[in-house]
Amino acid sequence: MTTLVLCVDRGGSFDCETPVVGEKAVVDLVTTAGIDEPEDSRVNCLLEMLRVARELRAGCDNAVTAVVSGTGDSVDIDRSIARQVDDLVDEYEPQSAIVVVDSAEDELAVPIIESRLRVDAVDRVIVRQARDIESTYYLLKQLLSDEELRSTVLIPLGAALLTVPVIVTLTNSVTAVVAVVTAVIGAFFLYKGLGIDDHLARVPGIVREAFYSGQVSFVTYAVGTGLALIGLFAGGITASAMKPGPLMAVKFIFASVPWLALAALAASTGQLFDKLLNNNTIRSTFLNAPFGIVAVGLVIRGFSAFFLENAGQIEPLRISSTTVGPISVQGFTFLDSTRLLIFVIAGILVSLLGVMFASHVNRVTVDEELPERQ
Repeated sequence: MTTLVLCVDRGGSFDCETPVVGEKAVVDLVTTAGIDEPEDSRVNCLLEMLRVARELRAGCDNAVTAVVSGTGDSVDIDRSIARQVDDLVDEYEPQSAIVVVDSAEDELAVPIIESRLRVDAVDRVIVRQARDIESTYYLLKQLLSDEELRSTVLIPLGAALLTVPVIVTLTNSVTAVVAVVTAVIGAFFLYKGLGIDDHLARVPGIVREAFYSGQVSFVTYAVGTGLALIGLFAGGITASAMKPGPLMAVKFIFASVPWLALAALAASTGQLFDKLLNNNTIRSTFLNAPFGIVAVGLVIRGFSAFFLENAGQIEPLRISSTTVGPISVQGFTFLDSTRLLIFVIAGILVSLLGVMFASHVNRVTVDEELPERQ
């Protein structure tokens, strides 16, 4: 039985052409890498691969040691590793593989190997560190020299600490300092945790593709962004005129919801037109989206109006006296609960209308496709 003992390096840190195959070639690579950077965990990973291969040979298995790596962006690295694994499988015809890694990033390549060969085990190499003060010092020094750590942790932490003297000078308040520093650090953690940086990196490509492909959604997204900014501005202006308190947030929602609903409606309508123009099958979610946005906007507007009317911040809903020919309507005022009920019922009716519309369109589409299939 032939087992491929594979060391994966997605970082492309080995300064040699891969794959490196055979125990002698790997020993030479260990010597070279160890002399260049004795503290690097790559050396331990290579040594662990050699140890596993010798144990397999002691158990009468035929073990083939190999190191695969790649350079470039994430896609190029994975495709390079896939090609190297394909070449190893074609040449040595192993029945299984044992993958040796020293980081979570290298372990991302395991599914690529599993798609081509049975993986019996994944050997994760964890380097033991001494616990005295000197080792701690050198460990911190090594961490601080890491480029990724500097850009993701030290820069935002330094920016947060720089705000401390500025806030103390302006406000002379320790509470304000703690609040601002906590907000900066919390915003950064959310920024990285939610992957906002990855989404922002893809925005230029998406905008460029939408612009050159002539998508309607490109224009409607711009309109939606403008309407959303108007909504935020209108809500902020309205809420700023009130005294600080819970009702300030309710007033902001009451004033901004119509504009935000129009912004979402414009964006979803653009997506719907793109699907229609491309002659693609339209899912129910795209058909329901405009109706759902209007329904949610009505419900939120109704609840916020209910709270504000009870607090005396807005006037009750009144119907003025009108006369149309022989018909005369006497003016009256709605109760706050009646007003809320009207908005909630209107939202439910709009939502049901959207479900009926989506069902009707899908049924018509199915009826048109059946004769073509027959």
